[in-house]
Amino acid sequence: MDILKKLENNERLNYEDAIKLYDLDFFELAYYANRIREDKHGKKTYFNINRHINPTNICKDVCQFCAYSASRKNPNPYTMSHEEILDVVENSSKNGIKEVHIVSAHNPDTGLQWYLDVFKKIKQKFPSIHVKALTAAEIHFLATQYNLSYEDIINKMLEHGVDSMPGGGAEIFDEKVRKRVCGGKVTSQQWLDIHKLWHKNGKHSNATMLFGHIETREHRVDHMLRLRDLQDETGGFNAFIPLVFQTKNNYLKVKEAITGQEILKTYAIARILLDNIPNIKAYWATSTVKLALIAQEFGANDLDGTIEKESIQSAAGAQSAHGVQVQQFVDLIKNSGFTPVERDSVYNELKVW
Repeated sequence: MDILKKLENNERLNYEDAIKLYDLDFFELAYYANRIREDKHGKKTYFNINRHINPTNICKDVCQFCAYSASRKNPNPYTMSHEEILDVVENSSKNGIKEVHIVSAHNPDTGLQWYLDVFKKIKQKFPSIHVKALTAAEIHFLATQYNLSYEDIINKMLEHGVDSMPGGGAEIFDEKVRKRVCGGKVTSQQWLDIHKLWHKNGKHSNATMLFGHIETREHRVDHMLRLRDLQDETGGFNAFIPLVFQTKNNYLKVKEAITGQEILKTYAIARILLDNIPNIKAYWATSTVKLALIAQEFGANDLDGTIEKESIQSAAGAQSAHGVQVQQFVDLIKNSGFTPVERDSVYNELKVW
């Protein structure tokens, strides 16, 4: 088969090749993905000690897949004060966090300055903590709300201490599917444009893909190849994070969750296709810790972090609300036959456990 020949020769695959990968034998696919993983990272599995903060769940958008927003199935609206956020960072700093990851809803009442001031306060009080904040969807929302350009928002983020951007808001790039799952939010091209601008400032970001809902395999492949094209241009993506769709408490009404085998195939295909993105993250909060560990043999080389508290995925049924302890993470990685490596937010190695 031509596809196997291309895999053997490490040739770059096109769209038609990528679709064929899904029809390969499950373990054959794993073999090729793992071979690439080992060439890049050996047996290392990365994680970081981080804290997720989701400051508000009040949202002007009505995304069908979302269980986090307070506008529909979640009857408990909240917005944290700056003092509450700083208290969280203070408490988490005692646990040795290296990163604070700030993502929330599109709240029309909090205001741009509310975000910028909290970033600045965190950076002033905890200068060594990496601030990862504002998805492209949030940047688009704020730019629209305040009649500013994306460059204006990005410049303000940089001035107020944001170090890198998370990859959220990408969902799935196909616009027909996007209209159904998150119509009215940032478009696929706008998402890519925002990350391109961020990269042009010499900064790094991650990229995500939400899968396992109403999208097809073809849509997933198209999504990955658009990311590969941008990475060819900018080189600014640290990691690709396939996010497994959570089926509870939303309006998409997906009756059956995607199978573990389909999830692992998608991780493997991501590793094979995205030859220019160094890291594939099996984000345990959406895939479960156990499947994320198995994914380390299907091309993934990262689990994300300890998180401590998580509100977005857990609202939709994920078992991620309270994070994972560092020692538990280390033991799980070791018991799976990999070497636990603590990293910072941009993949500098801090400690081999």
